[in-house]
Amino acid sequence: MPVSSVSFKPNSSLPVKYWAIWRFIQVLMLVAALAILICLLFYPQVGLLILWNILIPVAPALFVVAPGLWRNICPLASTALLPRHLNLSKEMEMPRQLQSQLQLVAICLLYIIVPLRHLLLNSNGNATLMLLIPTAVTAIVLGFIYNWKSGWCASLCPVHPVEKFYGSNAIITFPNAHCTQCAKCSVPCPDSTPNIHPAAVKKTVYNRLSALLTIGGLPGFIWGWFQVPDYTGVITLSHVIDVYKLPFAGLAVTFTIYSILKEYWGKKSERMLISIFAATAVSTYYWYRIPILFGFGQFGHDGLLVNLTNIVPAWAIGAITVITTIFFFSVLVLRKVNHKSWLIRPDYETGKL
Repeated sequence: MPVSSVSFKPNSSLPVKYWAIWRFIQVLMLVAALAILICLLFYPQVGLLILWNILIPVAPALFVVAPGLWRNICPLASTALLPRHLNLSKEMEMPRQLQSQLQLVAICLLYIIVPLRHLLLNSNGNATLMLLIPTAVTAIVLGFIYNWKSGWCASLCPVHPVEKFYGSNAIITFPNAHCTQCAKCSVPCPDSTPNIHPAAVKKTVYNRLSALLTIGGLPGFIWGWFQVPDYTGVITLSHVIDVYKLPFAGLAVTFTIYSILKEYWGKKSERMLISIFAATAVSTYYWYRIPILFGFGQFGHDGLLVNLTNIVPAWAIGAITVITTIFFFSVLVLRKVNHKSWLIRPDYETGKL
């Protein structure tokens, strides 16, 4: 393929030197992702530690503060967009109906996959590898078929609903380091629409249901997930029931509460209600995850990063969780809506205005 036909070029809002820096970071992230896959295969404990106890705990806070940063450097996004950058994609326009259906599938996949961490993924490198590789293949296949981010990043990615939920009042905006021009592949574009949130689009029943499941379900689901220990050894039916029972019970409770409040508060207060539930969800995550990372969890060494129980007093860890809760409610609920998007929209393609 001639070099001139490859679209590894900056968009009009991104100077060449900064584009080169973004590309370098994207390559580094791809190399890091490959290294994790290799570790999962040959050094599973190292790979599992890096993936589940270092990278994943950082993600929710990043989505709150700077979701555009992750959108620029996510290895799976770079993989999915590789066909488009190499001009190998068919660049098909994804029908709005299909995209809304895939977004519903995405949140359902999130709720199905996450409890499997307790059952298999937290302790089994091969199982985690068998999840990640088909996911990457699916992402790149969708990238071959559909234009830009419509195939994966704005539709079927299970992380995307969480990005929209937590990133509704982002603090930092970045240039778009992937899209050289805006092809309006997703309307509204999650990257370029100020203060995007899960309920921003309600055109189809799939849009409305995915919004309800994300906003209403995630706080309770997170609470329930942290009430379940990791299982090792032989997996039984009772174990399968256990890992789904409390997360789905919590989901049902907060889903019901949100549905009732949504009708009571009305459309004018919908944005505030969404912000409260988002802050509750991400605060709940860190309320449990921070103690677990440092040895203060209720299930021994489950999710342990480094054991600080003989170094740091328990009250100090508790204070950190309180601070994080105050921070997230300040950013998402108390802070004035800043009308920022995650990324700066590049120029439109000709005929896409």
